[in-house]
Amino acid sequence: MWSACRHLFLATVVVATAAFGSGAAAAVTVGADTVERVASITPSAGQEVGIAHPVTIRFAEPVENRARAERFVDVRAGDSLPGTLAWTGDRELTWTPDGFLPARTGISVVAGGARTEFRTNAGVTAVANMSAHTFTVSIGGQIARTMPASMGKPGWETPTGTFPVLEKFRSIVFDSRTIGIPLNHPEGYLINGEYAERLTWSGVFVHSAPWSVDSQGYANVSHGCINLAPDDARWYYETVGIGDPVTVHW
Repeated sequence: MWSACRHLFLATVVVATAAFGSGAAAAVTVGADTVERVASITPSAGQEVGIAHPVTIRFAEPVENRARAERFVDVRAGDSLPGTLAWTGDRELTWTPDGFLPARTGISVVAGGARTEFRTNAGVTAVANMSAHTFTVSIGGQIARTMPASMGKPGWETPTGTFPVLEKFRSIVFDSRTIGIPLNHPEGYLINGEYAERLTWSGVFVHSAPWSVDSQGYANVSHGCINLAPDDARWYYETVGIGDPVTVHW
């Protein structure tokens, strides 16, 4: 879960910054202190990502003074953007935007003595309505396509909330053992999937599901994934970017 700690940037105390490009760690001296060296920042320089993409800062060494490291993190698009900071290890700090990043905008990141800049796409948002059994995609705030869908059945409900797309796969093998269901169980499966977007590391995807087309738009029959018809799944795969948000609700 994300920490409730919010970022604070004191711009007046930064003495120097180093742009990323070579991947080398950078450091900055603040008074008598040296801010922790940053090894990398993602998204990387020049990358285009979705409007819910987090920023991940990896430090060259374990960070002992986390509060100090957090003070020198700033994410902005002109003005500083509000976000939440959370540590996912002793060398890794993640900044998650409060709401969505502005679309088609350059986003700059300063972390200690390192800085980089990436860009957001047009803003591809999706809403999975588990009661209506629909998956609605908007681009730049305008509805582009509403598709029949099938989500998690009772006992395997799709989690609610907003999730950024983590990965995309043109083809993938879905193995029930990865979510704790043996293949010899009545609910077990091992199937080849297509046009898949990962929403959670625990195994929730949006993907093509020709086997559930008859239920899409009418009933929730999956093990937690969002099932789409093959043509719809292909269109979404070709449209969505890493970091674009999917909101799931009843």
